[in-house]
Amino acid sequence: MKRKAIEKIPYLTLPKVVRKRTVKYVGVTALQEIAGEQHLFLEVYRNRGDAKEIPLVRIVLTKKDFGNYFPEADEWTKQKIEVDHYYDRGLIWNEPEDRKDFYKTATVKNILLNEADLGRIRKICTKKIWNEEKWWEYIYEHENNIVLTKRREAENRKYERRQRALKDRAKHTGPLPKQLILTRADRLYFHERHYLYYKKRGCRAQIACSKCGGVTDIRWKSGISYESQFEHLEEEQRQGDFGTCPMCGTRGEYKCQGKVHGEQERKIHLFLGQKYKEVGMVLRYIQVSKIWRLGMIAGEKGLEMYNASEELSGVEIARTYFYPGEKIQTDYHKHSYVDGKDFWDDCNLYGNGNINIEAAPVMAETYGQLQGTIFQYSAIREYAPQVSEFNPADYFRRYMQTPQLEMLVKMGLTEVVKKLIRCEYGIVKDESAKRLDKFLGIRKEHIRLLIRKHGDIPTLETLQMEKRMNAAWTEEEIEQLTETQLGRGQLEIVLTYMSLRQLLNRVQKYSGCVYGTGLSCAVNMLRNTATTYTDYLVMRQALGYDMTNTVYLQPRNLGEAHAAMVAEQNQKEADKRMTEVAIRFPNIRINYRKLRRQYFWEDEAFLIRPARSAEEIVTEGRLLHHCVGGDNYLRKHNEGESYILFLRQQEAPEIPYITVEIDEKQHRIRQWYGAHDRKPDEQRMQKWLNDYIDRLKSGTLGEEKVELQEAV
Repeated sequence: MKRKAIEKIPYLTLPKVVRKRTVKYVGVTALQEIAGEQHLFLEVYRNRGDAKEIPLVRIVLTKKDFGNYFPEADEWTKQKIEVDHYYDRGLIWNEPEDRKDFYKTATVKNILLNEADLGRIRKICTKKIWNEEKWWEYIYEHENNIVLTKRREAENRKYERRQRALKDRAKHTGPLPKQLILTRADRLYFHERHYLYYKKRGCRAQIACSKCGGVTDIRWKSGISYESQFEHLEEEQRQGDFGTCPMCGTRGEYKCQGKVHGEQERKIHLFLGQKYKEVGMVLRYIQVSKIWRLGMIAGEKGLEMYNASEELSGVEIARTYFYPGEKIQTDYHKHSYVDGKDFWDDCNLYGNGNINIEAAPVMAETYGQLQGTIFQYSAIREYAPQVSEFNPADYFRRYMQTPQLEMLVKMGLTEVVKKLIRCEYGIVKDESAKRLDKFLGIRKEHIRLLIRKHGDIPTLETLQMEKRMNAAWTEEEIEQLTETQLGRGQLEIVLTYMSLRQLLNRVQKYSGCVYGTGLSCAVNMLRNTATTYTDYLVMRQALGYDMTNTVYLQPRNLGEAHAAMVAEQNQKEADKRMTEVAIRFPNIRINYRKLRRQYFWEDEAFLIRPARSAEEIVTEGRLLHHCVGGDNYLRKHNEGESYILFLRQQEAPEIPYITVEIDEKQHRIRQWYGAHDRKPDEQRMQKWLNDYIDRLKSGTLGEEKVELQEAV
């Protein structure tokens, strides 16, 4: 669309103002040819005398394109004429309050100047609409069709580019050595396993061999007849033992016919790397499966074996391509249920059918193909023996991102490499550094220790903590500290009062275990003791004790000292809570006398009274282990919305028994609970409380005590 040419065309202007007061916007149209193409101009004006010269918006449409020009902002947009077509609300020139209008109101507010304008719109926008009062629907459908057509064309162009790239990758992918893969998999992973299925009948047995497929009868035990002593005897068949096929001589594992159900299948996956184009690499993910089948047929004596077979097959599942300057691409082998054909695609399946590429053995031929590629110095050949299985595609991805992977592998830092392959880069200090100590953020003199530990992650974290704390520890201290798994926050507090050596010695003394044994029970004891000791010291410091006193630093019994600190800290927090609620909820104490006159009652067995203070409510909640001490109940009692009453036994009036919440306006019990949110002696106490509420509502709480009647 030639926007500059369109902007030079004068506005159509609004010839006259429409007299109807309900009309707010008026549309004017015109057809004009620009560069040999017919254009529809729709200009929308406010229905006011001072707004006839410049429109709110000029909408220009052709058969294949459209655009909106807003004179006030001097900008073009590709917005459709309707803001929210689904809910039938709002046109692009409407003000915010107009977008709340429903269909009827919108058709009255937004009109065309005359029928000729509608005819011009129909000439360009040919799609039919069912309600011409909503004339803008012609334009919306036309614009929507243009957008969808362009979107489809763009998607088609994108799909064609993808298909061309897919064909180009397939063209430059070498042939797959199928027989080599199958033979290697059968020998190394299936161990050339064959099965000898057997069925015993007295002294004779029927054997089916999965290798040759033949079925034969043999004698495995001598009979009582004279002739049987001259027959050849085979070894006795037992489930799981190995024997020889009488027909082909193959060694196989015996399987009892009665224990075989259907077919047996084993699958393994392999990676094969091949050179791609000049310096690229393609990793091929292959699934190899072996199936053993036993053929059964109905015979005179029931099911009989008539053959056995084994099938070795493979299928390529995915290919991952690496080439400098190009995005890493994985193609997937799929099956079409429409035409029953297999095909390659450049995107994975969705949902449960997603194709996963897991860790698997890498074929030795892959390493020979690395020569001359971008992965020639990736050290993947050295990494493979350090781990049982891995995903070489992930390794190559990380190598392209972090070339230092070669250095890490050749130094034997296997655990560090594993973390990086999983994209866990939190252990890296400076990703651009070329020196190992700078890369990992550790001291240079401790590199040998990390190498001896094969890149052990807990050891690395301890070394990084040493560097961040600007400390200098010995290797023995580092190994022992790693065993305790203490964090930096704990150490920074504790090391203020003692050296690291003293800390480690005291942990060993309190735990009764020695460092470096490798026994799980000893390691766990050291870790628990280290945590308990540092926690004890942190609590001592927080409670304001003199930490230079060796009595506090070295308690005789760590467990008892820690428990005492926990109790003291809890008491301090409780005192702080009491002070806080007393200040925040003072009306509970102020109104106690008045509420006591209103709610107090007792008989021979029980008494009930309001809480004296906010502190007493908090104590009640703690002793009975329920939530009454929370701010919500305190606020409601303080503001008079509801009140907390204590129901006690006459023989122990100061010991909490039941807590009651009562509605202030309706004199209705909202809830009542005893210890641990339970209701002790529920039937009897409910009757007692019902009697109490009846007296409260009738105003007879002040009358003479009555004896409690037993619940029926």
